[in-house]
Amino acid sequence: MKTIFTFLFLLVGLSIATSAAQVAGDQARSRFSLPDGVTELRDLEYGRASGKPMKLDLYLPEKREHPLPLIIWIHGGAWMSGSKDDRSPALPFTGKRYAVAHVGYRLSQEAKFPAQIHDCKAAVRWLRANADKYKLDPNKFVAWGASAGGHLVALLGTTGNVPELEGTVNDLKASSRVQAVIDWFGPADFLRIGDAESDIRHNAADSPESKLIGGSLLENKDKAAKASPITYVAKGAPPFLIMHGDRDRTVPFNQSELLYEALKKAGVDATFIPMPGAGHGFGGQKAMQPVEDFLKRRLGSNQ
Repeated sequence: MKTIFTFLFLLVGLSIATSAAQVAGDQARSRFSLPDGVTELRDLEYGRASGKPMKLDLYLPEKREHPLPLIIWIHGGAWMSGSKDDRSPALPFTGKRYAVAHVGYRLSQEAKFPAQIHDCKAAVRWLRANADKYKLDPNKFVAWGASAGGHLVALLGTTGNVPELEGTVNDLKASSRVQAVIDWFGPADFLRIGDAESDIRHNAADSPESKLIGGSLLENKDKAAKASPITYVAKGAPPFLIMHGDRDRTVPFNQSELLYEALKKAGVDATFIPMPGAGHGFGGQKAMQPVEDFLKRRLGSNQ
C-alpha cells in the first residue's frame, strides 16, 4: 500500500497538469495550448550546475506596451519527478496580461537540498537581470508552486535574507526576492510532517522529504529544519496565499495550517484557503478565482 501512495506522490506534477487542463482547455498546440497572442521561449539558460545548463521557459504576451508582472511557476513531483515542460495552472494567466516562467531545477536523485532552492533563486536572479530585455516588471515577481513546488516557493518567500541559500548557480547580483507567494499544498515543516495522519511515512528514510535532504528526517534534524520554510518565517516576508485540500492524504493539511499560523504570528500578510473535500490536487474556477483575486489585490489591476 505504501508503494502505491508513494507512486501517487511522485505523480503530483501530473495531477496539477490535469487541473491546469481543466482551466486552460485542451486544444492542441506544441506541448499544450496557450492563449492566442502568446510567445513561447523555451530552454533559456539561467546558469550552470552539476555540470549542465539550468533552463527555464518563458511565456510572453506578444503585445506588451508596459512591463508585465511575472508569475514564476515551480513544478511539483516530490522533488524526484516533474519538469518545466509540464503544463501548469499559471499558463492561462498569460491571457490576462501576465508573463509566466516555468523553472527547471535539479531533482533529489541528482543533487540533495539545498540545490533545489539554489536553482530557484538563481532563476529569479536571472529573470530580474533580464527584465528589461523581456519587458518584465522586476518589482512584480510572484512565485507559485504546488506540492514540492509549493515548498520551494514558500522557501523563496521566507529566505530573502538567507545568504547561504543563494547558491552559486550564477553570479548575478540581482535580487532573488519575490513580491508574493502562492503556495498550493506544499510541505512546510519537515520536523512535524510525520505527526499527522498520512498515507506516506514521512519520517521513514525512503520518504520523499528524507531523500531530499539525504537521510531520515528525525535523524537529521538540522538538515530537516534547514529545508523547512517555517524555519525562516519573519516579518518582512512577502504576502502569501496558501491553499490546501482538507482531505490531502499525501501532504498533511496541517502543514499549511502551521505555516499560516507562523506567518500571521510574525506579522506577514497571509491568506489561507482550505479546499473542502479536495485531496492532493485541485483545479477549476473554485481554485483559480482566489489566485486571480490575490494577484489583483497584491499587484494591482493588470488590464
